[in-house]
Amino acid sequence: MPKPYASAVIDAPVDDVWTWVRAFGGIAEWHPALETCVLQEGDDGTVGAVRRLTSGDAVFVERLTALDDAERTQTYEFLESPFPVRRYRATIRVAPVTASGASFVEWWADYEADEAETGMLTPFFRDKVFAAGLAELGAHVTGSR
Repeated sequence: MPKPYASAVIDAPVDDVWTWVRAFGGIAEWHPALETCVLQEGDDGTVGAVRRLTSGDAVFVERLTALDDAERTQTYEFLESPFPVRRYRATIRVAPVTASGASFVEWWADYEADEAETGMLTPFFRDKVFAAGLAELGAHVTGSR
């Protein structure tokens, strides 16, 4: 099963970074590929919440499947996606860098797809979704302080 993964160190306190990541309906405020994010069901703090994201003509519908404030993790799954994937589930985790007071943020996914698709999808998710999102999250959090 493919597992795209990206991580970043953000020079901001873990609670500041977690506030932005935790807001399930707020991802379009910091992810450069997203134009809109609208909660269709539930709210940011409710497992089962559903958000609708747009990126150009692409529409994604995702459900929050787990939220753990103690571990600072958020997990969601695709309900609808233009990508040819099955059982897509992604997690974002924010942890403290105790030596510096910064934050270590990881974002990864597990999914199924036809073998011919994974060669394109795994680097796309890693670079264009996760790494690009983490870079902009860092700029957003440090710029908003």
